[in-house]
Amino acid sequence: MDAILWILLPVFIAGGSALLSFYVMQARMDVAIARERESTALTRAQMSCHEQMAVEKIKAAEETAERRALDNFLGEIRVEERHYMRENKSLFLNRKAMVLQERLYFRNIPLSNWVEHEMTIEEGSDVRQLAKACSVFANKALPPGRPTA
Repeated sequence: MDAILWILLPVFIAGGSALLSFYVMQARMDVAIARERESTALTRAQMSCHEQMAVEKIKAAEETAERRALDNFLGEIRVEERHYMRENKSLFLNRKAMVLQERLYFRNIPLSNWVEHEMTIEEGSDVRQLAKACSVFANKALPPGRPTA
């Protein structure tokens, strides 16, 4: 019986050592996996943050490009004006009128026909001021309380 005990004792110790080393290595492996998962989660968070920032930058760049395109388009639109004096002489009435003609252009392409206004001129009035006041394409502010488009 002693001989069997001496033969099985090293086998039992080797099995216990193997089991102990298995649990130690399993614990080390769990720690390594936990660290790897932590670094993966951090990398994913950084990637999602960068992706969100890239989307925002692209959207801002598109808005800037659209704004520039619109500004360039509106910069190409111009108004051509011309005015001349017209006198209507009748038997008892001598009437002076200023005729103001305006036309809207994109580059050199006319967008509208000539819009004509005839304004009776009184003595002592300023012709240039009268032309600016009656312009169709002048930049006039909206009256207060009206919603803008």
